[in-house]
Amino acid sequence: MNEQLLYHIAITSIPNIGDITAKKLIAYCGSSKQVFSEKRSVLEKIPGIGAVNAEKIIKHKTEALAIAEEELVFIKKNEITPLFYLNDNYPKRLLHCEDGPVLLYSRGNVEFNNPKVVSIVGTRKATDYGKDFCNKVVEELAPHQPLIVSGLAYGIDICSHKAALKNNLPTVGVLAHGLDRIYPSQHTSVAKKMIENGGLLTDYKSGTTPGRENFPKRNRIVAGLSDLTIVIESSKKGGSLITAFIANDYNRDVFALPGRLNDSQSEGCNNLIKSHKAALIQSVKDIEYIMGWKAEKQSIPNQTQMFVELTAEQKIVTGLMSKNKKIAIDELSLQAELSMSKTASMLLELEFEGVVKVLPGKMYQLV
Repeated sequence: MNEQLLYHIAITSIPNIGDITAKKLIAYCGSSKQVFSEKRSVLEKIPGIGAVNAEKIIKHKTEALAIAEEELVFIKKNEITPLFYLNDNYPKRLLHCEDGPVLLYSRGNVEFNNPKVVSIVGTRKATDYGKDFCNKVVEELAPHQPLIVSGLAYGIDICSHKAALKNNLPTVGVLAHGLDRIYPSQHTSVAKKMIENGGLLTDYKSGTTPGRENFPKRNRIVAGLSDLTIVIESSKKGGSLITAFIANDYNRDVFALPGRLNDSQSEGCNNLIKSHKAALIQSVKDIEYIMGWKAEKQSIPNQTQMFVELTAEQKIVTGLMSKNKKIAIDELSLQAELSMSKTASMLLELEFEGVVKVLPGKMYQLV
């Protein structure tokens, strides 16, 4: 295991070899170790690698392995759990993200594959309005027992972690630095409590400082870990908007708390809603409706469905859906030979009739 992990760490230590390229190398070579054994001529022929990247691997091989050796010592000493993207303990939702990390480092007691995972992000300069809503929405989420994910930053991030702990919900802080430190240091006591019921997660090795450029990269993990992202207060160019846009790109649901038009800390959220990048959220009922999380009501539509008279096109759509546990709207539109707008309209009608329901990731299934 240590030898495999050594090469997993090493491949992430080669300068300018990102996660997408690293995964490509591993896929073509067969393993992280084999990447370092291949000849330059073989590496150059791998699609998307070329002479420049092949040179980086050959040139930095010794240095990368030395860095990996040091990291192995740190991992063992500090009881860090490494999560390699091809191993069973890797967060399954991140496997659907092309740029998901090759390797993650985790501290704590976390079930990343919790049936329900919610990311909560927002401004560092949270108002009482934002903090009150954050506390309220986490408390309302408690019956669903989700994993709460955020970034351990000032403002809404730390508010969401504290609210999760208060309601005995597991919570994970995704860091923009190594696990040898806590940033900001004022949140150390909260981080320690999180390790007991949740934990800390990063794709940065020990010794990595929280540089400004690390935070946008960190945000892809916050978005990718979850079924949905809630944005609570954001300025027009707030960092939490990056997380929302990434979540959209990952085809994950986004919710935003609206605010008054002249409130600068609500401008980002209002724009997300106005541009249809996020659904408006007033309470957890909005999440339950859109995500289909009201389990206790799922038995009622089954009876309703028996008495719904379907049109010819609706019968085609429901017939296709009966062959799939869940299906994306674009795939359904293609198979039914209907336009996307027609399919969307029909699914909305069937949802109102209690025949279909929306799942996380904008997937659909029969009730």
